[in-house]
Amino acid sequence: MTEQMIATPYGDGRLVTRRARKPVATLLLSHGAGNGIDTPDLEALTQALPPQGITVVRFEQPWKVAGRPVASPPKTLDVALTEAANWMRVRTPMVVGGRSAGARSAARTARSLGAAGCLCLAFPLHPPGKPEKSRLDELKGARVPTLVVQGERDPMGRPEEFPESVDVVPVPGADHSLKVGARGPISQDDALAILVESTLEWLVREIVGPAGRTRG
Repeated sequence: MTEQMIATPYGDGRLVTRRARKPVATLLLSHGAGNGIDTPDLEALTQALPPQGITVVRFEQPWKVAGRPVASPPKTLDVALTEAANWMRVRTPMVVGGRSAGARSAARTARSLGAAGCLCLAFPLHPPGKPEKSRLDELKGARVPTLVVQGERDPMGRPEEFPESVDVVPVPGADHSLKVGARGPISQDDALAILVESTLEWLVREIVGPAGRTRG
C-alpha cells in the first residue's frame, strides 16, 4: 500500500494505492459526504481486487484531509477528483467510481476523464423521501459502461427505482451504507461478497475483455 498527497485548487488530497502485480485495469474510488476512504465497502474492494489484476486507488478529498466534518460543494469534488485522475496517468483502462457523493462525482466526471467505466456504490438517486428530485440525469451523463451496487433498503433510491436501462446489483436488506441489520436476509460478509463478486464480474465483462481493451 502506498500513499501520495496531491495538490488541488481546494487543498491537498490523498491517494492510497494498492497495486496489482500485473494490472489489467485501475479503479479510482472516492468516498461519501460524511465519511472517508475506510468504509467497509471501499476496504473490501481494496483487499479483493488487486489479487485479480485490478489496481485500486482510493482518493480522499481535500475537505476530509483537512479534517472538516462535511463535504465541500459538488463542483469542488469534481475538480479534485479530476486532479487525482490526471496525476495518476495510468496505462491500463481506468474505471472511476465511489460511494454516495463520490459516486455522483464519478458519474459527472467519467466522460471528461476518458474513463472506461463508472462504478457507483449507493448512488443517491434522490434525497431521502423526495423521489421527485431525481439525479438520474447525472448517472446517465457518465456515458460509459456503468454499474450501480445499491442497498435494497436505501432511502436515497431503492434498486427498483432505477430504470431497466441501468445495470443495478441489489444488496438484500442493505441500507445506504450497504450495511445489513442483525436480522437481515443475509450476513454482512455476504453483502460485501455480493459487492466484490458483482464488481469483478462487471470489470471482466465490460472493461478487461476485448471490448474493454478497445475502449481503454
